[in-house]
Amino acid sequence: MEWSIQQIAQLTGTTSRTLRHYGAVGLLHPSRVGHNGYRYYDEGALLRLQRILLLRELGLGLAQIAEVLAREGSEESALATHLAWLRREQERLSRQIAAVEKTLKKRREGGPLMAQEMFDGFDHTEHREEVVQRWGTDAYERSDAWWRARSAEEKSEWSQRTAALVRAWIDAAERGDDPAGEAAQDLAARHVAWLTEVPGTPAAEPAGDVAGYVLGLADMYVGDPRFARTYATSAGGTAGAEFVRAALRVYADTSL
Repeated sequence: MEWSIQQIAQLTGTTSRTLRHYGAVGLLHPSRVGHNGYRYYDEGALLRLQRILLLRELGLGLAQIAEVLAREGSEESALATHLAWLRREQERLSRQIAAVEKTLKKRREGGPLMAQEMFDGFDHTEHREEVVQRWGTDAYERSDAWWRARSAEEKSEWSQRTAALVRAWIDAAERGDDPAGEAAQDLAARHVAWLTEVPGTPAAEPAGDVAGYVLGLADMYVGDPRFARTYATSAGGTAGAEFVRAALRVYADTSL
């Protein structure tokens, strides 16, 4: 059985242009091309595409995805590994939800707050496997050491700056700014500069694939519910995250 490029684009929420680009860079070739030039994809191609999209949601650039796919074993093993990570992430989010619900209930009804309950599921080291899968052990260790070396004041300043950046993105989206306009592109430049501060990630490496890294994160902001919620406007949904993605894509194409 096979599917046309239009059918695949509709099923995956991507575009025919993106699928053609995957083919042009050697990531995903069609199983055959019809006499009319239409591209068709079989089950093997669909399995590979699913893996590509999963890795994109993890923030990997196309060059990094190609490296991961080249060194992976069987497709079943790769998917099983990713499924295990998704289930761990689901469990962690469930713990965070329960922790916030307990805190809210105690604030409403009275009663002592228990620190262990409040921060269940919030330990940043729980992201270790996710970061290692995306960028490698060295990236995790360097970024972790960088964060641990920050003073309480520096951590607070970083968090405040991050929150201000997120707020600025949401405000711009709610104003209906043009993603390619000056204001949005200034925000994109600020966003990339913020990313380069964290050692170990491609954005901080002199020879790193900064454009691929930024484009991968831009897609993840929309595809990952955690980030979609972060950039959600008052209207809800993914419109805010889609605005960030659009602005970062323009910036990557024109400035990186």
